[in-house]
Amino acid sequence: MVEQIEIETPDGTAEAYLARPESTPKGGVLVYMDAIGLRPRLAEMVERVASWGYVVLAPNTFYRDGSVAELAPTGDLRDPAARDAFFAGGAMNRVRGLTVDRLAIDIPAYVETLQTYVTGPLATHGYCMGARLAVRTAGRFPDEFVAVGGFHGGGLVTADAASPHTCIAGTRAEYYFGHADHDRSMTPENVEDLSRALDDAGVMYTNLIYPDAPHGYTMADTSSYQEAGTHRHFTDLEALYARTMA
Repeated sequence: MVEQIEIETPDGTAEAYLARPESTPKGGVLVYMDAIGLRPRLAEMVERVASWGYVVLAPNTFYRDGSVAELAPTGDLRDPAARDAFFAGGAMNRVRGLTVDRLAIDIPAYVETLQTYVTGPLATHGYCMGARLAVRTAGRFPDEFVAVGGFHGGGLVTADAASPHTCIAGTRAEYYFGHADHDRSMTPENVEDLSRALDDAGVMYTNLIYPDAPHGYTMADTSSYQEAGTHRHFTDLEALYARTMA
């Protein structure tokens, strides 16, 4: 069962989904949402990861812009026109507003909250923009996080000096990236650059493009959903956590 809790940060209160396993937890998982936000689909995904034996926390990373209810889509995003309208209605402004400086404030609050519910190893994964947050979280807490996942992530490699991929150096986590196919926000060249950063860091990793999978392929409540990519991501993510948090 997923419950909604509140996380106190220096900049305000962030709502979050929290799910706990029926048995003694094997570790904790911090899940970062996509640009659409916390909603029933994310609750389903959080609950599934918790069923593998982990305490799972998924914060509303857009808490400065509004509550979960205020930011939730009102249309059926399985309709491509409705999905396009949602993103045209301010979602990308919220993404751009989540700056490196703001994340430096938020990430410690999220990690500390997760650690109040579980002891032991931690892992993190994210979707879309959330993949960047997962990488930054492991970079901020390199000794705590043993696994990092990113799915249809965008902007993991940029020309900026503070690009997310620069956060990998000095970490010890195992990484898994399942990129969307033909993704303008994460091109094949970007994927190659990410592999080089992972190689330079000397970490174990999987870094690949899911064939024919569109950006957003895990989100069953949108027109981008792809069943094959979603199934593969759950299967490989469960295996990643099983071997790193055993």
